[in-house]
Amino acid sequence: MLNAQDLKQIQSKGISESQINEQLESFRNGFPFLEIECAASVEKGILKLNQEKVDFFMNKWSEYLNGENRIVKFVPASGAASRMFKDLFEFVEAKYDVPTNSFEQKFFIEIENFAFYEELNQLCEVKFQKNIARLCAESRYKEVVSTLLDIDGLKYGILPKGLLKFHLSDAGARTPMEEHLVEGALYAANKKHEVNVHFTVSTEHRSLFEDLVSDKLPSFEEKFGVKFIVAFSEQKPATDTIAADENNEPFRDKEALLFRPGGHGALIENLNDISADVIFVKNIDNVVPDNFKSFTVEYKKVIAGVLVAIQKQIHEYLHLIDSGKYTTEQLVEIIHFLRKELCIRNNEVKNLEDSELAIYLKHKLNRPIRVCGMVRNIGEPGGGPFIAQNQDGTWSLQILESSQIDLTIPEKKELLNASTHFNPVDLVCAVKDYKGNKFDLTQFVDKNTGFISLKSKSGKGLKALELPGLWNGAMSDWNTIFVEVPIETFNPVKTVNDLLRKEHQN
Repeated sequence: MLNAQDLKQIQSKGISESQINEQLESFRNGFPFLEIECAASVEKGILKLNQEKVDFFMNKWSEYLNGENRIVKFVPASGAASRMFKDLFEFVEAKYDVPTNSFEQKFFIEIENFAFYEELNQLCEVKFQKNIARLCAESRYKEVVSTLLDIDGLKYGILPKGLLKFHLSDAGARTPMEEHLVEGALYAANKKHEVNVHFTVSTEHRSLFEDLVSDKLPSFEEKFGVKFIVAFSEQKPATDTIAADENNEPFRDKEALLFRPGGHGALIENLNDISADVIFVKNIDNVVPDNFKSFTVEYKKVIAGVLVAIQKQIHEYLHLIDSGKYTTEQLVEIIHFLRKELCIRNNEVKNLEDSELAIYLKHKLNRPIRVCGMVRNIGEPGGGPFIAQNQDGTWSLQILESSQIDLTIPEKKELLNASTHFNPVDLVCAVKDYKGNKFDLTQFVDKNTGFISLKSKSGKGLKALELPGLWNGAMSDWNTIFVEVPIETFNPVKTVNDLLRKEHQN
């Protein structure tokens, strides 16, 4: 099936033949649906905090920041912005020349409210010797849009979201990358006033990110009184996955194997390379200008405080188990902790002797920890919090996509429809064990939780394989806590007109 040229190709990417065979088996067999008990809710599985608890956990985080701990803010930032402008691309290709549908009309009616307006207007004057208002008066709307999107304009149709001008500030327009730097200064600065921020970027855009950082850091460091330490990484070629044809055999393009990026789950490798005690994870486009940052900053501190408090208790239990000086009552206490705080349930533990039970509890406790903010469901697409069954028969908290649930079973579909919260990708992670050693995060991935989608190449259909999602199966075997956070902390930009919402206006 694989010839000498194929083997040379996969070797150059750092992929083994056995990995290729595993991926092809996944195409043939598919991925199993996960068994779910229920959607997590504030009644079961999601922690809802009153103001007293909010203040308590914020103080816990402040205490932690004063210790000798390394904190990193991790931002996946390689995603292209092309989908943001889907409606505008369609307008350029449309047979009509003036804004017709509500999206197009809103874009032009409020065009002056975009942070990129001044730069776009100046470029139109250079290209056409006319500003945007004059071009629109002459019904040359498509030339305005092309100037925004095309390679001979602002290039917004091909740039990553992280480099687009999203918001206005007192010092001018800001990109999402800059907003993440500001966020880091507000909740992730250590006692030395250092802020570690790590962006994952695409190879072709890395230099643009680096140039923007070099340009902006001095003013941000002066404004916030911090020292930024910014790092970049790229998705590893070894995390690409092979494409398959309709017969589940390797798809070939001009006789070479076709590989595709493995999705955001591939970033578990990048996350694993980071040396840190605590890592914040948040999507690049979920940012707001300064006048709306208070909720975001407050609840980042809250979920981080929950993390370090839970971690402290887990480490105390692990040291107790290691000492061998535990009582049956203390083991029972740890079981209750697993059930109540981590929603981990195993109906078989009642049959274990104390020594066996201690081994089981250590195995369940000694793993990476994540605290995930969850917002009330308002109809946004995306994964959600569930209590699901693991491969070892236990039940725990998981973030699932709808495609991982068998919706042909009415009861399962009902459970999905009854879910009250969804995942805004708002995580804070502890990635060291109770002895201070870094976990190998790749050992906690459930490989049976990948995704298969249908794509095409050169007019031929193909199957694409996505690795278990970063906050889905890639963190399946982590200990997980869900915390309800305000909807005000979730302000993604999926279309360009989202930037006109009040949460993105200064």
